[in-house]
Amino acid sequence: MSETKRFLCVSCPVGCALTVEVEGTRVLSVEGNTCPRGVAYAEAEVSNPLRVFASTVRVEGGALSVCPVRSRAPLPLVKVFDVARELAKVVLPAPVRIGQVILPDVCGTGVDLVASRSLERKES
Repeated sequence: MSETKRFLCVSCPVGCALTVEVEGTRVLSVEGNTCPRGVAYAEAEVSNPLRVFASTVRVEGGALSVCPVRSRAPLPLVKVFDVARELAKVVLPAPVRIGQVILPDVCGTGVDLVASRSLERKES
């Protein structure tokens, strides 16, 4: 039995409203896309949705108490809450350097979490 899902395509700046007919994880049809990327986006959203993860990590002795982090690449949407739980356990010592790997291969995704800014030590 098929069902209809609706997505906002984020593959390009147009932001097409997609209507996708699916059966399980199989895309039967895509409507509303103005470019071929819409079809690829819909297929990925149905079979294996991915998201870039962004958050903050606690920092000890830093000029700020937290540092922004992000995934180096999109990771499976089903792993986002697991990644957040793992990151909540981490406290980094200052200084932190932009691009520094915070959690390698986080939750077995093959994706590293990295610092997205540098953070110096707190001046005494």
